[in-house]
Amino acid sequence: MQQPRDFSMYGAVDLGARQAAAQRRQQAARAAEATGDGDDAPAGAPASAFVIDVTEETFNNEVALRSRTTPVIVDLWADWCGPCKQLSPVLEKLANAANGAWVLAKIDVDANPRLAQAFQAQSIPMVVAIIGGQMVDAFLGAMPEAQVKQWLDQVLAVGDQLGVRQAERDGAQPDTDEDFDDLPPALAAARDAMETGDLDAAARALEKALADVPADPLAKSWLAQVNLMRRVSSYDPATVTREAAAHPEDVEAQLRVADFAMAGGDAEQAFDRVLALVKRTSGAERNTARLHLLDLFEILPPDDERLKKARTQLTLLLF
Repeated sequence: MQQPRDFSMYGAVDLGARQAAAQRRQQAARAAEATGDGDDAPAGAPASAFVIDVTEETFNNEVALRSRTTPVIVDLWADWCGPCKQLSPVLEKLANAANGAWVLAKIDVDANPRLAQAFQAQSIPMVVAIIGGQMVDAFLGAMPEAQVKQWLDQVLAVGDQLGVRQAERDGAQPDTDEDFDDLPPALAAARDAMETGDLDAAARALEKALADVPADPLAKSWLAQVNLMRRVSSYDPATVTREAAAHPEDVEAQLRVADFAMAGGDAEQAFDRVLALVKRTSGAERNTARLHLLDLFEILPPDDERLKKARTQLTLLLF
């Protein structure tokens, strides 16, 4: 599967036209209000429990956390985007037909510019698959329904490989309670806190779980993901990018950019940035970078090729 930058731009709309388009949208809205046509649902309105609107405030709960148990397909769209109006109904139809096997999260890029920036969306429609808190694949532009189905089949197969269970394709709902019946109390508390979006409570529960069983791989992975989400939620994307570019010697600034890359699903870019820090620093700064990298390592499964490569590189740098 490919990363977003490798996908065809056919049917995609350049976001550089957003300002003019936003003005046209406002004019159209005023005209609709004047004629009484404003009561109809907008093109991007959610159609069911499996199609949800997501904002900058709800992203962590509705996408990052939800994707731990259910694949989430993110649709970046705008009301003025013609290809979006072709693709969005297809995605909504398929989400409803899947009946919970995956969830469609719709993001209006005009209303949520920081999320568009976080996804590095240069054009729309942009569709991103999020599984286990990681971006696993994406495509740009409108595609025919048959191709979208094929892409979804590949994404759901990745979900199976990563251990994110999905409902049976015949429409059965996933039984998440059964999946976690055997969790120790601390991990069960962490799961409940994550599902409600209480990241601080989740972190406390996971720290307790690790105090009880220090080598618990599930607790370590969950805590690394929760800590990443806590850090990223406090960052401003534009400020982070600007400070990292202006101060390449600032370790903390570089680590914040690495966090954004990791949260956006680009683990390789995140690892490379921190490895570069380890290479060019020494003493306390190098140790800070090393520990941060080890924490990011915990997010990926042990057999992930990107993780194996980065671990090898870190060993060579340290020894």
